[in-house]
Amino acid sequence: MNILHISAECFPIAKVGGLADVVGALPKYQKDLGTTANVVMPFYNNKFTQSNTFEEIHADYIALGHQYYDFKVLKLTSNQLGFDLFCIDIPDLIYKEYVYSNDDTERFLAFQIATLDWILTFEKQPNIIHTHDHHTGLIPFMMSQSFKYKTLKNIPTVLTIHNAQYQGWFSHEKVNLIPPFNRDNIGLLDWDGNINSLATAIKCAWKVTTVSPSYMEELKIKANGLEDLLNHESSKCIGILNGIDWSVWNPKTDEKLVKNYDKSNVISGKSGNKKWLCKEYNLDVKKPLFVFIGRLVGEKGADLFPEIFKEALAENNISILLLGSGHEKTEEALTTIPQENFNTFIGYDEKLAHIMYAGADFLLMPSRVEPCGLNQMYSLRYGTVPIVNAIGGLKDTIIDITKENGFGVVHHGVTVEKVTSAIAKASIYFNQKEFKTNLKKIMQIDHSWGNSAQAYVNLYKSLKN
Repeated sequence: MNILHISAECFPIAKVGGLADVVGALPKYQKDLGTTANVVMPFYNNKFTQSNTFEEIHADYIALGHQYYDFKVLKLTSNQLGFDLFCIDIPDLIYKEYVYSNDDTERFLAFQIATLDWILTFEKQPNIIHTHDHHTGLIPFMMSQSFKYKTLKNIPTVLTIHNAQYQGWFSHEKVNLIPPFNRDNIGLLDWDGNINSLATAIKCAWKVTTVSPSYMEELKIKANGLEDLLNHESSKCIGILNGIDWSVWNPKTDEKLVKNYDKSNVISGKSGNKKWLCKEYNLDVKKPLFVFIGRLVGEKGADLFPEIFKEALAENNISILLLGSGHEKTEEALTTIPQENFNTFIGYDEKLAHIMYAGADFLLMPSRVEPCGLNQMYSLRYGTVPIVNAIGGLKDTIIDITKENGFGVVHHGVTVEKVTSAIAKASIYFNQKEFKTNLKKIMQIDHSWGNSAQAYVNLYKSLKN
């Protein structure tokens, strides 16, 4: 079976969020199951593309309305990813330092058209085309409706929704940018008066998946305007929980850590990383260390952080370290928190993130929206106890320590009171015998991609003609 994943992001080439981690891992694990799984993505001007070698395997031009653009298909020459990577290079539109911007309609539509034009030249067509989020959402439509791609209409398409808040809206005035199609079916493009790329993909893809079962059910109730559509199309929708790449996220071999460890020496290993963090950020190593790693946005509950942290630090004998960036007002408000037992790194640093997963005692994830969540899986892998809101993938992966077989801390709802109450449960830290037993337990929870990759392969097989 030949699977082609099409995405705007793929780790380690270009990463903005969890989409990149999924697309960078899933094909590798699918290949372990005997399939051929490769990735197509835009060619950005970034550190990875500048420092690696690509070979040109195809060249042509596309029409985007009345504009014409040259494009090339570039293949990564090394096999470092575990799958073949193909990049669509459209210098005038895509080759930028950024992934997303305010001109994304033209950029990602051109990327999708060029990708399909290239697929038309294949001697052997893919068995499955797997699209990811709205940036590739018009591909199922064009394959089934555009005259140009009629030879591709019988290839099954799968859409994975990583985050339904972003839908790729644009005006019907730009409909002529899409290769000609039967205008009797223009309704497939429309949702609430605009062309909506994600809604179009939900209508046209053969199957629609989300990155956790709970998120799929939540979207039928709250999906930024797509609730009715997802309920109408529910027969072809399924939630498949994401996994994490255990070859990357492995505290025993992780080169980014200060000290490596496994479950046999987890206490000393985590201690070595915690000591480094506390020295680097002027925190008390004797206190339980809570960390947050992620975007400082409302979806993550970050607007409440200044108040939560002030209250939690005043009421508990703890330290807090934050890594992230986002809303400027939140960043500014964090600077008003007394620096004793609290510190921040505004921005993102991949090495620091790994050390924080390894050195922290608790990970905070008070998300209001969390389609799957990967951070809680990383923290389990590194022996750090997640404190999460019962939403989306967090609900599917973390069991409260007071429940049978529980191991984390779960709160229901995101308010200052509920999050600070959850933080107060850190008292379990001071029963070190019980706490250490729990660390070894959570490190053995398997959230690798194996089961999830198999679930996707089973889904593909159900679509084969």
